[in-house]
Amino acid sequence: RMKMQLIILISLFVIGAIAGKYSKEINEQKASDKNDNQVEFRIAKLNQVWEKAIRMQLAPVRLSELHSDLKIQEKDELQWKKLKAEGLDEDGEREAKLRRNFNIILAKYGMDGKKDTRALDSNRLKDHDVKDGDTFDDPRLDKLWNKAKTSGKFSDEELQTLQREFHHHKDKINEYNIVMDTVSRTEEIHKNVISPLEGDMKEHVVHKKHADLKQRMRDLNQGFERLRKITHEGYSADSEFKEPRVIELWEMAKRSNLTEVELDSLKEELRHFETKVEKHQHYQEQLELSHQKLRHVEALGDEEHIMRNKEKYNALAEKAREMGYKMKKHLQDLTNKISQNGLQHNEL
Repeated sequence: RMKMQLIILISLFVIGAIAGKYSKEINEQKASDKNDNQVEFRIAKLNQVWEKAIRMQLAPVRLSELHSDLKIQEKDELQWKKLKAEGLDEDGEREAKLRRNFNIILAKYGMDGKKDTRALDSNRLKDHDVKDGDTFDDPRLDKLWNKAKTSGKFSDEELQTLQREFHHHKDKINEYNIVMDTVSRTEEIHKNVISPLEGDMKEHVVHKKHADLKQRMRDLNQGFERLRKITHEGYSADSEFKEPRVIELWEMAKRSNLTEVELDSLKEELRHFETKVEKHQHYQEQLELSHQKLRHVEALGDEEHIMRNKEKYNALAEKAREMGYKMKKHLQDLTNKISQNGLQHNEL
């Protein structure tokens, strides 16, 4: 009988060990896989999104953008796993934010199973060609843009900068709508919760989502006000930056009660960041051109020529992804730094 119990115990231990190993491998696939089917991300669901994007044949620049978004998501999720293991994030606030960010990625690249009417168009490399028929799918923005174009207040270069700002604002509206969508879905689920304890947790998460929505709406209103002001008055002679994301950070910093010394230091960091953004855009343009050339060469059918162009294209794709990740991580760090500084000052 003792022998039988021992055999059962050993069997259970082996089964448990295999199951544990299997689930760990599923959730955090070995990045060191060196076989042909190399794993791109250490988290299974991110790999699934990446593989789906490749099957969907997303445009090269779009694919590159998705890769850096997924890399940021991976970094944040792995950080969160560590925190959770240490018993932090008890209220599930960070987890809810991660889920929200993941939903934004899915919707942004048309992978949320919806007919993609509001996909974010990151493939706007030729946004310096200011077209008359350019629209922003938003009556207020369209009206403002037409006013800016016909005002005579802007040089061609300023008009390009302004157009990038309008596109950036349009992207922010789309992101707001995506978050709004996920909040509505969460509330639908919330209504169907039976357990009161679970209900309280959900209530907290929904409340956080509403706070996020309010903040995004405030940002949108401030962004639109800025566009309206520039359209009426033109760019001031001392405009510090040209890149929309950098302008947005600078405006945020000026509102956040930072001291003059801190603002000067931040301005310098933002200049470095703007150079990083411009470099990333340059690589994206090169990637797009390289892709066009590759398609042209493939049509001609010279194998050696195809191989050479494919290598060049792959190297550029790798570089664009790497630059995209560094740029987005820097953006994330700067945003956190400014908002935390603002909070600290406001609390004093």
